[in-house]
Amino acid sequence: QVQLVESGGGSVPAGGSLRLSCVVSGYTNINYCMGWFRHTPGKEREGVAVIHSDGNTDYADSVKGRFTISQDNAKNTLYLQMNSLKPEDTAMYYCAADNGGGRYCQANNYFLLTTWGKGTQVSISS
Repeated sequence: QVQLVESGGGSVPAGGSLRLSCVVSGYTNINYCMGWFRHTPGKEREGVAVIHSDGNTDYADSVKGRFTISQDNAKNTLYLQMNSLKPEDTAMYYCAADNGGGRYCQANNYFLLTTWGKGTQVSISS
């Protein structure tokens, strides 16, 4: 059974940084797409960043140049480094993974990542 456990959320002022982590267990697919999406009540979910098993990445326009997705396969951990945070980045951030194959691995295809963690809250004050 695949499990994703996020951590690293918190409250920081605008301009600050946070690094989210997602420990992945039970995932055995060689080819995959994993990533992060976020959700604020009253708004649509937004794919933030994804990474393919081949190392290619994709980002939402709203976070390009500020967020970096990475992975440490030895630690089975996915990361999201978030810099220059803005109040509009406030959301619950979820780690997600596909069912294998890694097809259509783009941030705006986050809905294809069908296994989610429980999320970690990020709050940015102005």
